[in-house]
Amino acid sequence: MLRRDGRPQSPQAWSQAPAPNYRPAPRQDPQQPPPQQRRDWAPTQRPERIAEPAPNRRPPRGNTPPPAPPRRPAAPPSRPGPPSRPAPRRPLGARRILRRLTIVLVVLVVAMGASMVYLDGTLARVDALADYDGRVGDTPGTNWLLVGSDSRVGLTPEQEQELATGGEVGADRTDTVLLVHIPPGGGATTMISLPRDSYVSVPGFGQDKLNASFALGGPQLLVQTVEGATGVHIDHYAEIGFGGFASIVDAVGGVDICVPYPIDDPLAGLRLEPGCQELNGAQALGFVRTRATPLADLDRMNNQRLFLSALLSKATSPGTFLNPFRAWSLMSGAAGSLRVDDGDHLWNLARLAWTMRGETVTTTVPVGGFDDVYGIGNVLLWDRERAVPFFGAISEGDPIPPELLAPAP
Repeated sequence: MLRRDGRPQSPQAWSQAPAPNYRPAPRQDPQQPPPQQRRDWAPTQRPERIAEPAPNRRPPRGNTPPPAPPRRPAAPPSRPGPPSRPAPRRPLGARRILRRLTIVLVVLVVAMGASMVYLDGTLARVDALADYDGRVGDTPGTNWLLVGSDSRVGLTPEQEQELATGGEVGADRTDTVLLVHIPPGGGATTMISLPRDSYVSVPGFGQDKLNASFALGGPQLLVQTVEGATGVHIDHYAEIGFGGFASIVDAVGGVDICVPYPIDDPLAGLRLEPGCQELNGAQALGFVRTRATPLADLDRMNNQRLFLSALLSKATSPGTFLNPFRAWSLMSGAAGSLRVDDGDHLWNLARLAWTMRGETVTTTVPVGGFDDVYGIGNVLLWDRERAVPFFGAISEGDPIPPELLAPAP
């Protein structure tokens, strides 16, 4: 191809000729960075998933929609069933019940044991069983001396009026003296009343009433007097006053007593009709103190033994020792009301109560009559011919012969 001057045009020169609408780009300074190029002109594409045709089916032709899947026939309406009930609980097995009962029993025993140890430290103690020259040697079995004193210590004037104690009367005296013998190797326990007006020898003071020994020398002289008169070695000692007596009765919820005759004693604050009834603390105290009965002191001793048996039966019943509130009230009341020997403990008292819960023989010392002694007053005399073998059987650990026992009231 020729140029205008007649010379041929090279292909390279032709290719470098500007296009008709060509505009040269402005020259750029080499020290300036190149301008950013616009990229919004580039087309955007989104990948789409191509649906694959179902296997073994011919793809539909044209724009014909695929046929709808066949509908399943509707199920017929069902009848409403009975309302659902909760599944029955699985009954506890015998082993599980036994295991739970064992745990509860162990907890109760541990709690009672811990409470007894604690309350034992609160017991009032006295050196009642001190040794002395010529003391009776140890005899078979276990012997308790139980004393009910007429002490008003700790009672308010209102309590003295409620219990009809009659106010303070000077030195403490004994309203009740009981000798309890637990034979060796088991057998029936024997509870013996020692009348407080018994005319006996009081060491260091000559002949006097039994309760005078307590007023003259306290528990030590009383124990020494009883051992000298009976020939029986005393192993344990417990004493209770008016206030403690009533509180223990109320702690067990009262005691059931069958009163054999009507009693009306304003001095003891007592009025009872014959028959079985429940006595509260104040009524029980009047019942064991009253002399307004046909046989006076003899009936009084019978009432004391009758009451003590009923009290111990109530105290050792399942309704008491399986009830933690009542058991605690009983133990705390006993600990705050009793005075025991230095070597005695609350568990010794519990063992005594449990022992007397079984078969118990109740009697009194053989009585020979009454007499008036100058300067002393009316006294009760023992029948020495019967009293010697009576206490001799106890000191040997043998049962008391039936012919020496006092007739039942």
